[in-house]
Amino acid sequence: MARVHVKKTSPQTVIDDYARLTKEFRIEGSTIVKLNLSWTKYFPSCSTEPWQLEGVLHGLDKNLLKTLSVVENRTVVTDPERGMKANRWGPVLNKFGLSFTNLAEVKWIEYKPRGQLLALPDIFPQGFSIPEMFFGKSIIHLPTQKTHGHTVITGAVKNAFGGLLRERRHHCHARIHEVLVDLLILQKEIHTNVFCFMDGTVCGDGAGPRTMRPHIKNYILASDDPVAIDTVSAMMMGFEPGTIPFIRLAHERGLGCGDFSQIEIVGEDIGGIDYHFSAGRSPVIFFDQFFRRGMGRMLEPLIFRTPLFFLPIFASEVYHDYLWYPLVGKRLIGEFMKTEWGKLFSSYG
Repeated sequence: MARVHVKKTSPQTVIDDYARLTKEFRIEGSTIVKLNLSWTKYFPSCSTEPWQLEGVLHGLDKNLLKTLSVVENRTVVTDPERGMKANRWGPVLNKFGLSFTNLAEVKWIEYKPRGQLLALPDIFPQGFSIPEMFFGKSIIHLPTQKTHGHTVITGAVKNAFGGLLRERRHHCHARIHEVLVDLLILQKEIHTNVFCFMDGTVCGDGAGPRTMRPHIKNYILASDDPVAIDTVSAMMMGFEPGTIPFIRLAHERGLGCGDFSQIEIVGEDIGGIDYHFSAGRSPVIFFDQFFRRGMGRMLEPLIFRTPLFFLPIFASEVYHDYLWYPLVGKRLIGEFMKTEWGKLFSSYG
């Protein structure tokens, strides 16, 4: 039976709480920590929180820390170096004597999977590459509990999307649920173990993964089954996991447990928890879906596969960074910074 740990926490205890959850798992050997960067700017619940990173590192064996790799990748709209500074990961890594690795700067090698994939061979018929440094290592995912305009929810399963695919991964949006299942197959082939520590201290509701409404919930979750932890997270947010395609498909193929009744919850009783979240779509995601799989799909090759692709990138930057963030986001951040969690974030310098 799959097992998911759920623990109530607070700004005063969160580091030790994460450390205790980390010690519940046998994490050894060469290991990668895959951060989650959904926005170069900081926004509560959007990306890996600094206390999430610190707590997990605090719980790892000191000898393991000596060989640990902490990584994140770039996208056409995010910069991991700037994102590391905005999300205050740098002070945490310095505390543990660790460096940050930008996956855009490491060696990628072509990989031919052993398992039967659903979508990636069609999307990338010429083949695709994955980071050479991932092979034969365990991986720790550090997602947050939030909604997503493409996938309803995002969490442990989708965190691999930013690690195993290069910048061209935006072409996967039209078949995103099948791609996430493919990535689970790849992870089982190349990683020795997969561990997930999800932050639900402040969660994101609405048009995720960026333009959300942050809600303080004070939970952290952990599991070695990415599908199971996403299933529990979906239930807590108020969604029926079986209606989310990537969870259903992964469960049907035995890649993890997507049946809540078959998951052992260790720790808190979450039977009555319902955040009443709803997944919305920002204008950027709306038009992305319109041109990739909606009525405008005949224009998809022109918009996304020619030099005109700079237009949707430019539109995304303008909407997110120069409209929504200053007009809506800053007010929400200001309210968050007055809370105990906001004060904890500020303490990271």
